[in-house]
Amino acid sequence: MRAITMTEFGGPEVLKLSEVPDPVQKGSRIVLDVTRCGVNFADLHVVGDTYLKSVPLPYIPGNEVVGVAQDGRRMVALTQGGGYAEKIAVSKLTAWEVPDAVTDEQAVSIPLQGNSAFHLLYTVARLEKDETILIPAAAGGVGSIAVQLAAQSGAKVIAMASTEEKRQLALDLGAHATVDSSTHEDLAARVTEAAGGKVNVALEMTGGKVLQETIQTLAPRGRLVLYGFASGDLENIPVHTLLQNSITASGFWLPNLYTSRGTLELSTKQLFAYVANGHLRLISGGSFPLEQAADAHRLLASRGATGKISLVNGK
Repeated sequence: MRAITMTEFGGPEVLKLSEVPDPVQKGSRIVLDVTRCGVNFADLHVVGDTYLKSVPLPYIPGNEVVGVAQDGRRMVALTQGGGYAEKIAVSKLTAWEVPDAVTDEQAVSIPLQGNSAFHLLYTVARLEKDETILIPAAAGGVGSIAVQLAAQSGAKVIAMASTEEKRQLALDLGAHATVDSSTHEDLAARVTEAAGGKVNVALEMTGGKVLQETIQTLAPRGRLVLYGFASGDLENIPVHTLLQNSITASGFWLPNLYTSRGTLELSTKQLFAYVANGHLRLISGGSFPLEQAADAHRLLASRGATGKISLVNGK
């Protein structure tokens, strides 16, 4: 089969189309013919060897797929690599059938980004009605879903995005107000002004100066949820500030839920239901043929895309 492999770490240029052996279906694993694979910031970190967990080389990236099982069922699955390929063997524990009312293009947003948004809000932050929440990258894959879920839960959403077009999208998705994140100067003050005061919950995935500014937006007893470090800067959290304002800081990495039996199944089914009944709008950031994975990475790294970028296997 064809797959995108990497034999060294670096930028998009290390992603090469190769012929590799077909996966084997055995035990608790099933083989899917991959129709779409999601492209995520985690993939950029894997390629650049800055991921939370280093990967062995050679390696096939890709952590979420849509595909067809041997019995004909359309499935989505979370993987730990291997998704940038024509076939993949996936665990039955992290694979779920796609409802007829949900398209492949919609479904590819659900396993990783949809579940991340869902559990950031409800499992980690424990967002409540009438609370104010700060959501970064609000036009991106995770952010655009989180904006909608939070707004529909009755929260006041302050959305950060880098362009006027992206900020308007966040407003269209239910945000109460937006903040320009293209500059980090006075970010905390601008968020506080947009929110009409401090926020109860802040999601953060950039690191560095943005992390420090984000902490300053939190009200006493606020909750900070960290789920990335897109800047590459793993800045330390000032303990004094956490203590002084009774702030709770939590980290979140979706793979820690992979072995939590039933947790992801329930959230995946709920997200599919939201899509099917029109309560959740999934934003497409465009698709690329499998062999153009490097171009997809370049687009994601440029921050020029909105929504979900995916790779498509043409049959």
